[in-house]
Formats: sequence, C-alpha cells, structure tokens
Amino acid sequence: MSVQFLKRFLCSLLLSSSLLTMQAQDKKAMAKPIQWKQVGSWKFIQPFSVKLSPDGKWMAYALLTVEGDGELIIQKVRDTVKKTYPIGGSPSFSFEFSDDSKWIAFKEFPKDKDRKAAAQSPGRQLFDKLHLVNLTNWKKTEYEKAGQYVFNGKTATHLAIQLLKERNPTAKPDDGKGTDLMLVNLSNQKSMLLGNVSEFAFNKEGNWMAFTTDANGFIGNGLSLLNVANSSVSILDNDKATYRSLGWNEDGTAFALLKMFKEEKYKVEKGVAMGVKNMSSNPDVFIYDAAKDSISFPKDMTISPNRRPTWTDDLTRVLFGIHALELVKKEEPKPMVSAATTDSMNVVKLTRIKADTSIKTIEDLQKAIAKINAEGKPPVAAAIDTVRPDMTIWHLQDKRLQSRQQVVVTADKNFNYLSGFDVNAKKFVRLNDSTMKNIIILPKQLYAIGFDNAAYELDENLDGQTYEDVYLVHMITGERTKLFDKFYATNFSSNPRGSWDGTKFVFGKEGHYHVYDINTKSTINITEKISSSFINTEDDHNTDRPLTPVLGWSNDSKYLLIRDLWDIWLVPANGKEAAVNLTQNGKSSGTRYQTRYILDEEEKGFDVKKPLYVRMYGESTKKSGFGKINTNKKGFVPGVQVLKWEDAALSGFAKSKKADVFQFSREKFNQPTEFFVADAGLANETQVTKNAPDAGKYTWSSGVQLVDYVSDKDDQLQGALFLPAGYEKGKKYPTIIYYYEKLSQTLHNWNNPGFSGTGWNPTMYTSNGYAVFIPDIVYKMDDPGMSAVWCVLPGVKAAIATGVIDETKMGIHGHSWGGYQTSFLITQTNLFKAAAAGAPLTNMVSMYDLIYWNAGIGNMQIFEASQGRFKGAPWENWESYLRNSPVYHVKKVNTPLLMLHNDKDGAVDFTQGIEYYNALRRLKKPVVLMQYKGENHGLAKIENRKDYSVRMMEFFDYHLKGAPMPDWLKNGVDHLQITEHLNTRVFEEQD
Repeated sequence: MSVQFLKRFLCSLLLSSSLLTMQAQDKKAMAKPIQWKQVGSWKFIQPFSVKLSPDGKWMAYALLTVEGDGELIIQKVRDTVKKTYPIGGSPSFSFEFSDDSKWIAFKEFPKDKDRKAAAQSPGRQLFDKLHLVNLTNWKKTEYEKAGQYVFNGKTATHLAIQLLKERNPTAKPDDGKGTDLMLVNLSNQKSMLLGNVSEFAFNKEGNWMAFTTDANGFIGNGLSLLNVANSSVSILDNDKATYRSLGWNEDGTAFALLKMFKEEKYKVEKGVAMGVKNMSSNPDVFIYDAAKDSISFPKDMTISPNRRPTWTDDLTRVLFGIHALELVKKEEPKPMVSAATTDSMNVVKLTRIKADTSIKTIEDLQKAIAKINAEGKPPVAAAIDTVRPDMTIWHLQDKRLQSRQQVVVTADKNFNYLSGFDVNAKKFVRLNDSTMKNIIILPKQLYAIGFDNAAYELDENLDGQTYEDVYLVHMITGERTKLFDKFYATNFSSNPRGSWDGTKFVFGKEGHYHVYDINTKSTINITEKISSSFINTEDDHNTDRPLTPVLGWSNDSKYLLIRDLWDIWLVPANGKEAAVNLTQNGKSSGTRYQTRYILDEEEKGFDVKKPLYVRMYGESTKKSGFGKINTNKKGFVPGVQVLKWEDAALSGFAKSKKADVFQFSREKFNQPTEFFVADAGLANETQVTKNAPDAGKYTWSSGVQLVDYVSDKDDQLQGALFLPAGYEKGKKYPTIIYYYEKLSQTLHNWNNPGFSGTGWNPTMYTSNGYAVFIPDIVYKMDDPGMSAVWCVLPGVKAAIATGVIDETKMGIHGHSWGGYQTSFLITQTNLFKAAAAGAPLTNMVSMYDLIYWNAGIGNMQIFEASQGRFKGAPWENWESYLRNSPVYHVKKVNTPLLMLHNDKDGAVDFTQGIEYYNALRRLKKPVVLMQYKGENHGLAKIENRKDYSVRMMEFFDYHLKGAPMPDWLKNGVDHLQITEHLNTRVFEEQD
C-alpha cells in the first residue's frame, strides 16, 4: 500500500466520519418538542405483551398506538429475522406460541376506524380474525370470526378455535350458547368441526380434549371426550341440562364440571357435580346428584354454578360450592288503581281493571286505561294509589353500609359454601357456613383455614381495623377447630399462608412470624431469635407492627424466605435451626433485595439446591438490577452474585420455558423501554425490541438528578429531578412539582407520551421545556396535610439549589391524594405561581363521613386505617382534622388553581371539589373547576383525557411561561356556548 493511497484512505475516513456527525447533528436539530396532537399516533411496546417462545429462539410483542391500529412483531432473538403483522385497533393483544415453538397464533382485531363506526351503530357486529403462522416457513393461515383459541399443550399437534356466530335479534335467553369448534391439525392444516360446543379444554399433555355441547332445546346437550391422536369422540353424558365450568386438574389426569337443571319453581338452577378420571377408551365418570342425597346434603340447597368444581390432588374428592334454592313467587304485588269518571259503564270497566291479574306494572295499567278511553266513552282518569317503593333502609345494625352491600350485590348473590364429595366413601361434607364464610384451602386439600369476622365486622367497617376468629377445618370430616380469637391482620403479609405439603402455615402476630404445625398442634415463633426485625417500620399507616413480606415456602416445606427491610432470610420452619441471611449486605450497602423471581410457572416452592434470582434496588442511588444466590451440595451459598446493576430501571425478568434464555427490560426516563435476551448469567445480552419508532423525531429530557434533602421533621428524603429537553447548565427553567407519597423511585422510569386519566404526563412536560421535580413525602400521624408541607417545601428548596429550577416559575400538581396535598399546600405557602389539583379531598371533617362510592365503604375506614393516617374520628381530634383541611385555611390561598373534579367521582365525592371551589369563589380567589359529566375519579373517555391534558398544559404555559391566556381560562364559557367552544377546540387540536 502506497503512502499516497494511505493518505487518501485516511482522508476518506475522516470525511465519512464528519458527514455522519453532521447528519446526526442535523437529525437532532430537526427534532422538536412533541405536541398533544401528535400523541394519538405514538407507537409503543405494551410491556406485558412481550413473550419468549418456549425454546427461547423467538420473541413476540405488540406495538400499539394511543389511537389507531397496532401491529405484532415476531423476531428471532439472535438474528435479524423479523416479521410484522397488523393486529387492528384494540388496546388489548392476544397471541400464543405452541409448546414446541414451531407455531404462533394471534388475533387481528377490527381496525380502530371500524370500531369507532360500530360504536355509532348499535346493531353492527364486528369479529376478530385469527392468524396461524408457521415459524419455519412463515406460511400464514387465517380464520374468520375467531373467539377463544388454544394449542393442545405439550403435544402441540393441534389448534382449537371456537368460531363465533352472527348475533340473532330474535334469540331467546334460553337458546343454546354453543358454537362451532374447529380443531386444526398443524401437520396438514386439515380441520375437524364440532358443532354446538360451549366449553372445551385440553389436558396438560394435550392428548385429550374434553368439551360440552349446548344446543337450542337442549337437543344433544352433553359431555364428550376427544382422543386428539385419532380424532375419536366418546360421549360421556347426555341430558336436557346445561354443562359448564369444565376444568382439568393440574396434572391433566382428570377433569370436573357441573350439570345444571332448570326447574320453573326455582329462581336458580339445580346442580349436579361430575368428575372424570382414568383417561382411556372407557374413562371413569362420577356423578353426584345433590337432589338425590336426602341424608347428608342440606335441605333446600343445591350445587352452585358460581364455583368451578375441582378434583383434590389425590383424586378421591371433588370440591364444589353449594347455595340456597329460592322459590319463584307466584304472585307479584299489583298496583292499586283509583279513578274519577262520570260514566257508570267505565266504573264497571275500572273495577274489571282492578281485578285483572295481568296488570302488574304501570305500563300494563296505562294500556288498560288507553283501551277504555279508545271506546269513546268519557275518559277514565287513573292514578297509582300504592306502588312498591324504590328505597333503601340504612340501619345502625347494618354490619356493612348499604352502599357497600349494593356494590357487592352480585358477589353476595353468587356467594356459595365450599363443599366436597368423597368419591370412594360416597360421603358429602360441607366445609363452611354463614358463621364462617371465608375459607382458604391449603395445598393437598386435607385442611383449610376458615375465618369468622361476624363479631368484628361492624367495627371493621367503621375504623378499618381487621380482626377475625381463625379456624382449622379438616376437609375430609368437616371438623373445625378454633385456633385464634380476634386475630389481627396488620397487612396482607400477616395472613396465614400454607406450606406445600399442607401440614403447616405461617402467619404474622405481634411483630413476628409464627408457624403452626397441624400434625403436632403446636405454634412456634420462627423470627424471635433472628438478629433483624421483620416489622415494616417504613409503613406509616395507623396499623400495629405491620410486617415485611414472606416470599414463599420451600418445595419440601422445611424453609421460608422472609424479607426484612433490606435482606432476604432463609428461615427454618421448625424454629430450631439458625436462620441465614442469604443476601448478606442489603442493610450495609443500602440495597433492598425486594423479591425473588419465580422462573418456572409450575413451581411449587423454591428449591434450596437451585439458584435463586432476586430483584435488587438501591434505596439512595435508585439503581436497579438482578442478583443470583448460588448453591452447592448443601444448599444456598450466602452472598449475592450481581448480574446487572445499573443507573436504569431494570425489570421484566423472565426465563424461556425450555431453555436457559433469559429476558429482561431496560429503560431510563428519557429512553424508552427495550427488551433484551441473555444467558443464565445475564451475559451476552442482545437487544431484541425496537420501541417507540418515532422517538427520534422529538426532543426528550436531557437527564435526571437525585436531590437529597431533610424534611422539617428530620427525615432523610430524596426527590427525582427530571431535566427539560435541551437543558443548558446555568439556565433556569419553569418547573412542575408533582407528588404522591413516595415516588423518587421513578427516577429512571420511562413514560410514553399519552393522555392520562389525570392530565399528567411528565414526558410531555420535559419535552416541552419544563423541568419536573418529584419529592418524597412521609407522614406523621394526625397530620397528613402538614406532612406534605414538612416534606415538599424543603425538597423544593433543595431542588432550587441545583440551579435548574426557576423559583419564580414553579407550579404544583397532584391527583386524588396528591390533589389533596396540592389543595393544602397552597393554603400554607405562596411559593408556587400556579397549582392544578385533581379530585382533591378538601374538608377532612366532612370527607370523613362520606362514602367511597366505588367500593361502597365509609371513608372513616380509610381515614383511620389507611391513607388518611388519623388515629380517630374528628370528634375525638377536632384540632388535627381542622388543621389538615384545606377549606379551613381557604382565606390564605393566593395561588391560581385549576381543579379537576367529576360529578360521578366514586373515590373523592364531587362535593369536596364543589366545597373548595365555592369557598374560593366566595373569596374571589383565582379558581377554575373542570367537570366532565359522567366521569369517575379519573377520566376514562379518550376525548375527555385529550381535552383536559391540553387545558392543563395551557394553564401552566400561561402562568409559568408567559404564553397567551386562553379564553376559557380568562373568561370561562357560558353553558349555552359550550358546544360551539368545544367545536372550536377540536378544530384547533386537529390543526
């Protein structure tokens, strides 16, 4: 090679490099802040849609849009092979790999424009299409009008597709619900069609398919079993009944179902339990007809359709639910009629109307009157004297509020009592009753734990503190033994959790974990000797010694994994051996080992001789990652092998079913979520996905900063500071402060641009030149509002000290509990130039006695045992309630406030927003209230979410950026002008 040629070659390289740099700079220069009108077409990966094929060679994921149509991407994880298929406009997704990883089936939903058009045409029916793709040659087969579909388990030789039929406007409620079921042979694409199939299910191996048929007039209704290998069908039962709730046991060796009969004299169907086992050409079919058991089955009850029957693991008993039979009342109350008439013949006819038993409704009465009047006689004037009232009686003795009863009315109607039938002993046993409604079955189905809260239910619905009497139930004999009186469940972790052999359970009590041994009837404290506490001291609710979580039992039922605030401990269930800190350095390094990953979906407990994968989180650094606890012949080796540990949000950890191919995701606040595959040590990682294909068109946050600060009550806290796009050091920026308890852990979380139900999207704000600061709040009892003051204001001052925030252009925003904090903060400080509060609590006194309508419970439960963090009722602590109520400090508000509160808010009653708005309005304070009719706690309709998202940014742009004041904010909009105003808004947003 000559020197001259080398010089030309080097110059060429330099020129190419310069051109690439210039192109990158030009591309970056072309990027602009994303606008709301561009959000609708934003494409993003739905994280829950990402799946690895069982052999780990393929990954499939859905790329959806905010508004519009999505697509399914199928990609070879270690290759460039990639295929994209349209999947329509549904916000959901549906696809499955076959167990041998040779096939993928996925749904294509109707296009977004067709769904919207159908919504305007009530009679129009749309159908989904199913695609079956051969991953070896990409041959695709389509199936129209597809409903449920599934591959046949491990065998992976067939695909079953239930086909949907056109809606029949003349259909009767009792018409058969069955449709055609297509069974596709994957090897040759030949199909077998089964008619009137209502339910179907393959066993685990996939060599048998059980199915039920349901036709008009019960013609041919029955239960059948298909031998998948030879396509032969065995009819196991036929009857004029409805067969339902079909389900295989976990091993796929037996299945159970119900057969339901309708009798005119009963409101509910009468049930028969069925079980099938010993699969062969002539399987064993068991039938238990409760109506024929006059000895042990409760009188006036029947087997319920509302609990799926199951076999016990040993295939000796079938478990099912029972409930009361209710007679149909033959005579319904009739309305009483009075009339005024001058015609004696009409008096006779009116008398006849009163005696007419066919008149049962006001409509019937009106028709009868109209018939008389049509005869040309003097008209009859009729009125209702007595009609059944539409009412509710609220009574002191109600253990649950009437509102709660109304919310759970369907669950109450469907409630049933757990029962079982011993197939060999021919014995029925009922396992719970009205005094012990809640029952949890332990593994192996030999025992269950029953809970009776009858003596405490009223108080629980008043102050939120949960107590129950706890029983041990022998599931073969039905015998019950009381274990604990007034058991106090401080949190979910305290509740009993059974070992995998079904002979023990762990529970929390008085700040410790205990194990109850059923065989020896003994209880032992398994954590009292451990040099750590399992009390969650960071839980600041009004509960007594809440516990950190149990992460599971070992598969041999000898050990438990229990987490303290930092580390994961291996704790012997017998309490005799010493517990071992498996992670070792959590507390000393400030690393929280938060949980363990269950990589095998069929696992029954962790194996002490197999490695344990754990989730890692840096409390003060906000790093995250994955660790591995290795093993030797004796079991776990204490200490964590760090696999990934990064200044990013790492999650989505999973393993392919049949190979050592591991999946995880990585994201940062300004980098969309991407998915990777790696080996067992998480080395040799390969990025598989390409998220947010339009991201390069727009500008994003320049980065993040952690802000450490100390609250006014000496709590060491942190805040997440997100820099604006195009950030320049030394320049100060308008800033939105957002909060909801502790959120600094979101430092590395990516947020797709979108229209949220609250109007808030941090990515949209940072892209448009705002800094965003999210400080942590911790709470002191009896001071939820003041706690925000003590935490947020020092946090904001610390953030100002970074030099990023323009302290003259700060706005605050929060929704729900965060809306409460916003409403309260502006009564305590004039630091902020504008505030937006969504669905805020504003009067803690009046709010206490209102109802959380979404759940039907009284707010007093929430105030005394949950988020409210008060120790008692207002009349027990007036000063605290008044001190923390925004409305009682309303005279001090000087900050312009934008409120969002909807008339059907079922969490924070609409009157809370109205009360604060009217108080501010009376004082002529700058306030605007946005109400979206019919909406609940957050905005659900896309048109409302779009509207409020734009308005909230306009509000902040005016106050913090000096943008022109929008007319709706300046002058409001008269009711008669709202339609014209909205039409103008839509035009502007689409421009």
